[in-house]
Amino acid sequence: MARNKAKKERRPRAAPPKGFRDWFGEDVLRRTEMLEKIREVYHLHGFEPLETPAVETVEALGKFLPDVDRPNEGVFAWQEEDGDWLALRYDLTAPLARVYAQFRNELPTPYRRYAMGPVWRNEKPGPGRFRQFWQCDADTVGAPSVAADAEIAAMLAEALEAVGIARGDYLIRINNRKVLNGVLEAAGLLDPDDPDAHAEARGIVLRAIDKLDRLGGEGVRALLGEGRRDESGDFTRGAGLSDEQADLVMAFTAARRRSGGETLARLGELVGRSGTGREGVAELETIATLLEGQGYGSDRILIDPSVVRGLGYYTGPVYEAELTFEITDEKGRPRQFGSVAGGGRYDDLVRRFTGQRVPATGASVGVDRLLAALGAVSGERPAATGPVVVTVMDRDRIGDYMKMVDELRRAGIRAEMYLGNPRNFGNQMKYADRRGAPIAVIQGSDEKARGVVQLKDLVLGAKIAEKASLEEWKARPAQREVLRADLVPEVRRMLAEGAGDGEG
Repeated sequence: MARNKAKKERRPRAAPPKGFRDWFGEDVLRRTEMLEKIREVYHLHGFEPLETPAVETVEALGKFLPDVDRPNEGVFAWQEEDGDWLALRYDLTAPLARVYAQFRNELPTPYRRYAMGPVWRNEKPGPGRFRQFWQCDADTVGAPSVAADAEIAAMLAEALEAVGIARGDYLIRINNRKVLNGVLEAAGLLDPDDPDAHAEARGIVLRAIDKLDRLGGEGVRALLGEGRRDESGDFTRGAGLSDEQADLVMAFTAARRRSGGETLARLGELVGRSGTGREGVAELETIATLLEGQGYGSDRILIDPSVVRGLGYYTGPVYEAELTFEITDEKGRPRQFGSVAGGGRYDDLVRRFTGQRVPATGASVGVDRLLAALGAVSGERPAATGPVVVTVMDRDRIGDYMKMVDELRRAGIRAEMYLGNPRNFGNQMKYADRRGAPIAVIQGSDEKARGVVQLKDLVLGAKIAEKASLEEWKARPAQREVLRADLVPEVRRMLAEGAGDGEG
């Protein structure tokens, strides 16, 4: 072997980057189906669609992610040649603030919009935690009344029921950041005259409470103090609160009582003299009254002080949709499914662009988590029906086969012609099986001369082959010969008989 022989070229690894995944046909179709049901709910409430670019300026996005201590502050960012920093959007709310500030003279006020699409976060990936995921948002900009917050919460409940989450399997939990601020003020962590004081400690407190369902009370208490070391040995620095301060914060998270009225009374005790805190309690009381008037009882929507939401831009009511049924985790242990949606009021987000406070509120559905929840509720769904496959028996008659496909499509029947090497007919049948095709259309030179086609029912054939002997298969062939002129009505009839749902 020659010493100077060139090194073998290294081939790229056929895998997505860490924290990303590929989505194939059936998953994409299920997501589209689910989003359409949610879209119908939003549309019914008068919301309009909006699409924004996947890329925004870092300046426009702002620094509001919960894990601000991560590299690049949680976003995928890069610098342009002109010096500007751009980033992939980390949610759909920050771009909305930019859009409203830019087009506020042309948009109606209030402006009600919904948006659906992928977002990206530069966070540590883990089981079920990806760096790219879909969100589905609905927001109202320009409405100061907490009636807008009540509407968002009610709409979340309607959306969950529309996609198939039954009543009793979910709860919309509501709290108010003003109440938390009142508690922090009572604990000496928030000075109305110096809002920047203790900002770092408040941020740690906020993120700690937001992890209550995952870490439990003991884990949160550790983060309120010196810090917490997880199972891997990684240490997360805490807020450094005194025992007295930590006790007050933990009392806030545990303030939920048997009824909404009792919970509100307890929160009133905890906020003490704080004007901000008392205002937050009053807003929660109004929201509860409005929702009860529409028939949303505590079995669907309730006041829960443990909800704070991790994003830093919330200024008032916050809400979280939680699924309450049990699933089994990767280690076989039972656990509740948890949160699939959340949001809140963010009255200061647009002010970053305009200098004027603009009230806004909204919620975001975690699309991928909700899809997983629907799978857990409904169990394994049957595979989607593929297209009718027109096989190719004679290479010189491609035009005939394409005409068959065209006729089927014009009739609203999903169909395709086999485009691989037609030499081996068995490979064509394997392809049709892999595509989930309900029917294969076959016409060789003999069938052409007689003006007929063979229609092979692949669904029935698979069932017979699975349960019957070879003799039974020969006695009951799942194949019929029909006139070429009757191709479309016969395929339609076979589909109606159960060969699959290939129409639409």
